[in-house]
Amino acid sequence: MSNANKTSIFLKLIPFVMALVMMASGLSVAAESSFPPVPASEIKVGMVLIGSQDDGFSGAHYNGLEGMKEALGLKDEQVLYKFNVPENAECDAALRELVEAGCNIIFGNSWGFMNFMEELAEEYPEVIFSHCSGYKNNGVNFNNYFGRIYQARYLAGIAAGLKTVTNKIGYVAAWADNAEVNGGINAFALGVQTVNPEAVVYVKYISSWFDPTLEKQTAVALLALDCDVIAQHVDTAMPQVAAEEAGKFGVGYNTDMTPAAPKAHLTAPIWHWSSVYIAQVQDVVDGKWLPNNYFLGLKEGMVDLSPLSDNVAEGTAEKIEAAKEKILSGDWDVFTGPIYNNAGDLVVEDGVALADADITGGLMTTLLIKGVEVK
Repeated sequence: MSNANKTSIFLKLIPFVMALVMMASGLSVAAESSFPPVPASEIKVGMVLIGSQDDGFSGAHYNGLEGMKEALGLKDEQVLYKFNVPENAECDAALRELVEAGCNIIFGNSWGFMNFMEELAEEYPEVIFSHCSGYKNNGVNFNNYFGRIYQARYLAGIAAGLKTVTNKIGYVAAWADNAEVNGGINAFALGVQTVNPEAVVYVKYISSWFDPTLEKQTAVALLALDCDVIAQHVDTAMPQVAAEEAGKFGVGYNTDMTPAAPKAHLTAPIWHWSSVYIAQVQDVVDGKWLPNNYFLGLKEGMVDLSPLSDNVAEGTAEKIEAAKEKILSGDWDVFTGPIYNNAGDLVVEDGVALADADITGGLMTTLLIKGVEVK
C-alpha cells in the first residue's frame, strides 16, 4: 500500500477512532481541558520504548505512532523516539531529554517506566505523560492506556488447543506476579480449554520483557517438556524461531510473526496502537486532552488476531469466529465464571464477569487458573 493510501485511510478513521475512545474513556464533551490547544504544525510528540522499532512489542508501538504521524500530517521532526531504554535511571534521562526537546506529550511503552513518568509529570506539569500498561493516573497530566489483549489471547488459545497433539502447550512469559502477564496466560488457557479440556499450559517466566537469547532458551526448555505449541508474552519472535527449528508450532505476540517462523506460526494476538495515539494527540492539538485512562478491546479495534496461517488445524477459523462474535456481542467476556485457580478453588462465581480492576490488577496479579502449571 502506498504512503498516500495509508494516509488517506488513517484520516478517514480519525472521527471513528475519536468517537470510540471518547465512549470507552467516559469522556464528556462538556469537560474542559487544563491544556491549551497546540497547532498541529508546532506540536512535538515523544516516545520512550523498551526495545527497537524492529521488535515485536516496541515495533507495534512504533508503527502505531508512525500511523498517528501520517494521519495528523505531522513531520518527521515532530515525532521523537528513544529506543532500547531500560527500566532504570536511563528511563528518567530519556524522558528528560524529550522534555528538553520541547515535547508536549510523551508516551512510554513499558510497565517499568510508570514510576519515572509519574515523578516527571509532577515536576513538569505543562507536559503530558501517557503510560502504557500500568495503572497510575494523577488526574492532571499523567494517564495510562492499554487494551483488552486478553480477548485476542483467548482466541489465540483456541488455535493452540486445536493444534496440539501432545496436549502440552508451552508459554514463555515475562514476569510473575504481574496482572498483564498472568491475565494473558489465563485468557489463553481458557481459550485452549474450550476446544481441548485435556490440554495443559506449561509456563516459564524469564523476569524480562525483552531478552532474545533467554526467550529462545526458555522456549527450547519448554519444547524439551514435550510441548508442541509455544506461546509467548515476551517481545521478540525468538520463541517462534525455536518452535520452527524443533519442527513444532507457535503463537506469537504483538505483530504477525509468520515472517520469522513461516513453518511454525499459527497466529498472534496483535495491537492496533494508532487508534489511541491518534485520539490523544488530536486532543492535545484541539485543547481537549483530559487525563482519562484508555482500555479498549476487540470491539474498538484496539486488539485483534493476525491472519491465521496455513499451519492451523482444520476448523480453527470457524471456532475462532464463533468465539469472537460472542465477545463482540457484549453479553459475555473471557473472564466470566465459573473460573477455578490451579489449586482447584473457585475464584469467579458462575455467570459473574471479573471487574476491570481485577483484570488489570487485584486478583489477576497472582492468579493462575486450573490447567496452568509453572515449570
